[in-house]
Amino acid sequence: MERGGGSTREDMECVIYREQTGAGERIDCRQADGGSQAALNRLAGLKPDEFAWIRMDGPRQEDLQRMGEHLNLHPLAIEDAVQAHQRPKQEHYGDVLAVALKTLWFIEQTADVETGEVMIFLGPSFALTVRHGATDPTVEAERRLAQQPDMAQLGPVAVLHAVTDVIVDAYAQAAAQVRTDLTELERHVFSPARDDLTERIYSLKREVVEFRDAIQPLVPVMQPFTTVREDWPRQVVPYFRDVADHLTRTDAEVRALDDLLGSALDAHLAKVSTWQNDDMRRISAWAAILAIPTMVAGIYGMNFAHMPELDWRYGYPCALAAMALGAGLLYRAFRRNGWL
Repeated sequence: MERGGGSTREDMECVIYREQTGAGERIDCRQADGGSQAALNRLAGLKPDEFAWIRMDGPRQEDLQRMGEHLNLHPLAIEDAVQAHQRPKQEHYGDVLAVALKTLWFIEQTADVETGEVMIFLGPSFALTVRHGATDPTVEAERRLAQQPDMAQLGPVAVLHAVTDVIVDAYAQAAAQVRTDLTELERHVFSPARDDLTERIYSLKREVVEFRDAIQPLVPVMQPFTTVREDWPRQVVPYFRDVADHLTRTDAEVRALDDLLGSALDAHLAKVSTWQNDDMRRISAWAAILAIPTMVAGIYGMNFAHMPELDWRYGYPCALAAMALGAGLLYRAFRRNGWL
């Protein structure tokens, strides 16, 4: 699905965290003309026990380039963040780690899975998140960091953990909602009602494929974060292992949903084929039943001069009786065989 549109220069927030206490201090780092040069100077003058989290919402290229120059970001990384059409991945640009993540949310009214993107840049003293889409996982991530100051003491990597944790939790919630819709579809597929569910099943399967394309590439991206790294505190590894575990379970759930939707579609198409066969049997049975009176009436309608039955007093009622008897015998045979 298409992501949300671009935003204005004011869609930027900065928080300075002190690693000794984990406390955060929000500063105004908007880049409007004549604006917060003092705040940029504050970012440039971070103390050794401080790091900054800059959150940008759908920035324009010039805004991100200006911030990128300030943070010494690679031009290719800036280009990826602006375009916002990246698969989940991680790349190193010198001492800066860039991680691209897909955001997902389920729209219950339309059963659509909408996607967005978050690009996370981690440097020695900063974390920069660039978001595209209608939902903002960084808001919840900041709230969690505020509630867990011990995590903020781990440095910029705490931001990566908080954002990935929120996004993976959203994956699990979306998978649960898709499972609910699938259960309802399965109930309709195997019900006696003759509802054509082909479009609904295919539409949900298409959303699950989009869901799968967001999750599966992220699994190998998360794996390196579950081992001890020289440039990261050892304390953060168990937290990333927990996120990776949730991601793996959700990935398995989405794979199962995709398989079940394929099976449901096959079962429904087989059911539709059975309906068509039943209809054809009924039509053929009634055509055979009507063929008997048509044949008898056709014989007596030939108007030959020498037909002995024409002068017989009981010929007419006997012809009607023969028509009714033949049709009745065929009707009984078709009912016994389940054709009617």
